[in-house]
Amino acid sequence: MDIRYSANPNDVKRYTTEELRKEFLIENLYVPDSVTAVYSHVDRMVTLGCMPVHESVPIDKGIDVWANFGTHYFLERREIGIFNIGGSGSITVDGTVYALGYKDCLYITMGAKEILFASDDPACPAKFYMVSAPAHRSYETRLLKLADANKRPCGEAATSNKRVINQFIHPAVLPTCQLSMGMTVLESGSVWNTMPAHTPERRMEVYMYFEVPEDQVVFHMMGQGQETRHIVMTNEQAVISPSWSIHAGAGTSNYTFIWAMGGENQEFDDMDTIPTNQLK
Repeated sequence: MDIRYSANPNDVKRYTTEELRKEFLIENLYVPDSVTAVYSHVDRMVTLGCMPVHESVPIDKGIDVWANFGTHYFLERREIGIFNIGGSGSITVDGTVYALGYKDCLYITMGAKEILFASDDPACPAKFYMVSAPAHRSYETRLLKLADANKRPCGEAATSNKRVINQFIHPAVLPTCQLSMGMTVLESGSVWNTMPAHTPERRMEVYMYFEVPEDQVVFHMMGQGQETRHIVMTNEQAVISPSWSIHAGAGTSNYTFIWAMGGENQEFDDMDTIPTNQLK
């Protein structure tokens, strides 16, 4: 498991491009028949990827659960949200099988012991993207389709940010301890997300960009509002966004991203907005 420690915003001002990418960018999430895991000490969030091809893959494959979490199994004191961004597949949770198609989501509550990932077709494997947060009680494991999500259209074509925010793991849809996750889809011709920019001071966030064409990129904007930085990202890469950092993005085409939040509250609109003309 890759361990990332908290970064001081004053130190980040002096980071090179390579240092920024090493600290915040998450690459190579989907390795055949493996689990990729990045543990961030920012709110102790874990970002994972799994692409089962020829075998059923347990969630803790290659992870020393006791050494990293001090628990007997991965979700003993955690909850997790999972999206499938690949071919059709399944997730087995303590013997119950959940079938996930493209863009389906599964919330698994604290206390689930055995979690296995599988693909229906090795030639078109599932790609399971996951974010896990600490939890203090159990709720209900639930499969969520796109139709189940709470939809919030926003933005305008005139400002190149017309999009739909699909809230999957969210208080408007189901109860969780602290984890919130959703998927934002930009319309064709729109490239900006989350403008005006903001800092979620009471939460951290993780973003995973996908449906980015092979020859296109997304400029992920981060840093403090008066001292911004950027990371150039390609398809199916994720990025850690600390609570002190803005989050905004501009693509060379439209794209989709999955966002995850964890921290002090689950108030989606709890953010400190920075007027666009005050960014530096």
